[in-house]
Amino acid sequence: MANDSAGILATGSYLPKDEIRNEELAPRFGTTAEWIEGKTLIRTRRYAAPHEASSDLAVHAAESALEQAGISADRIDYIIVSTSTGDSPSPPTANVVQHQLGAYNAACMDLNVVCSGFVYGLALARDLISLNPGSLVLVLAAEVYSRILDFNDRRTAALFADGAGAALVGPVEAPYGFVGVDLKSQGDGHHLIRVEAGGSRKPASHETVDAGDHFFRMDGRAVRDFVLRDVPPRLEHLAEQTGVPLAAIDHFVPHQGNGNLLQELVDISGLTNAEVHRTVQKYGNVGSASIPITLDEANRTGRLKAGDLVLVSGFGGGLSLGSCLLRWAA
Repeated sequence: MANDSAGILATGSYLPKDEIRNEELAPRFGTTAEWIEGKTLIRTRRYAAPHEASSDLAVHAAESALEQAGISADRIDYIIVSTSTGDSPSPPTANVVQHQLGAYNAACMDLNVVCSGFVYGLALARDLISLNPGSLVLVLAAEVYSRILDFNDRRTAALFADGAGAALVGPVEAPYGFVGVDLKSQGDGHHLIRVEAGGSRKPASHETVDAGDHFFRMDGRAVRDFVLRDVPPRLEHLAEQTGVPLAAIDHFVPHQGNGNLLQELVDISGLTNAEVHRTVQKYGNVGSASIPITLDEANRTGRLKAGDLVLVSGFGGGLSLGSCLLRWAA
């Protein structure tokens, strides 16, 4: 195939069966279902079953994408798993996924860029294919936040949930595929989204457990300010780099952090003609899995057409930003 580039060949997703409605959570927070929806626009979310870990969710999403593509797992050359809630500190969750899929021809790696991780995975997949033409890369994102939430903290526990998404990246004929990628990190805000214990700086102990240092923590107001201040200029930068104005974008698939924040971001970003895809209202904030879950829903409902310009954008812990513009090929 002459003038090849890389693009998304297929998508997949998996949501656990256990649906948690606001009415079930509200009593734990001492508030109401209406308060939760008003603050987040979330009505329901999914929690993994007790026997499910991030690798299990990732495998289901991967199988969904492979089935859509009509290929077997042994044809995969690379597996990238984006997760901030891996099965364990070691081994890599990606290797567990490889074993469950039987994808033994693949090299495997984990990425932890929190809510931007899937976009970073797409960027890495594009570069791997440029170095090894014809390669197939399975980019997965899986999160099980329900295991690290402090249900005494309604500001975070009302938001976060579990799920996984997948994209199979491979060669496509130009001009389809990746148009541009923009990645940026701001380590001076690393403390705004964190799990303090369980690593080498603060290893697990009775003291860290008693202090609640293994729970997920977030300064929501500061994160909101970061998103609204820093994401729009990065989107404009990507538009300038690619020569594609934001008004020309057909589809916007952002990280599903908070429904109200998402609407504010769209309002100030100049995406006047784009269809904005949202799943936050029924799945909550699924971290790095939120973009591929939402992308898969858009793909499977037939809303993405060949040649459409699709902009995906992640933002969150690190602090990290990542956006990718694709001309849809699938």
